[in-house]
Amino acid sequence: MSDVAMLRVGILIAGVILLAAIFIFGRPKKPSQGRRVESGERDLARVEPSLGAESADKGATVDYSSEAVTQPELGLGASDTELGKRPNGDFDKIVSLYVAARAGQMLRGEDIVVAAEKTGLTFGHMNVFHRLVENHPERGPVFSMANILQPGSFDMSAIRELQTPAIAYFLTLPAPMSALDAWEMLLPNVQRMAELLDAVVLDDSRNALGRQRIQHIREELRAYDRQHEAPPLTKAPRW
Repeated sequence: MSDVAMLRVGILIAGVILLAAIFIFGRPKKPSQGRRVESGERDLARVEPSLGAESADKGATVDYSSEAVTQPELGLGASDTELGKRPNGDFDKIVSLYVAARAGQMLRGEDIVVAAEKTGLTFGHMNVFHRLVENHPERGPVFSMANILQPGSFDMSAIRELQTPAIAYFLTLPAPMSALDAWEMLLPNVQRMAELLDAVVLDDSRNALGRQRIQHIREELRAYDRQHEAPPLTKAPRW
């Protein structure tokens, strides 16, 4: 199987992993809304949750052209199974992004671990990486990062042998902060991870993540925050 085909298969598997995350974290309050599949992607069945938004930037392309970064020594062992666990399993929305290897390349496990440490991620619950609220890990993850290859976790005892076409980031809402603030923490983390791994950032439709799509997600999350604000207090009538 070619590297490009492997990348496509891997990203399909990511959808299954995200669906598994739904089952593990808790059943959603509302079913995810489907979205239209672009003509160039009809050969890839959509199985992952989506934002229910419009299609990504038209004409966005991915530059598949260079080598993956190699990196150093690792020092992670077994995870704390509770670290990064959501205190409340209920959620009603998932935002997902992918960091994918360039054509002809794979992401190496040891490089992913080193980059995860550099970007402030913590290895924990489900044997995946999480971004936690500083000084308040008990609030659960702001977002998480998993391997798109089954079973989605990272086996630290064999991390040097791991090669994967991509990793998946997922933000489950409600988060321990506002949806928009969580996104503003997620986006630079994903972009920095891609930079460290010499990889590319893809949206949930497997298109290169562009400015138009980023803006659309921000608008959706602002709307989400407005919908989830506490209702304003009404003054008691004077008798």
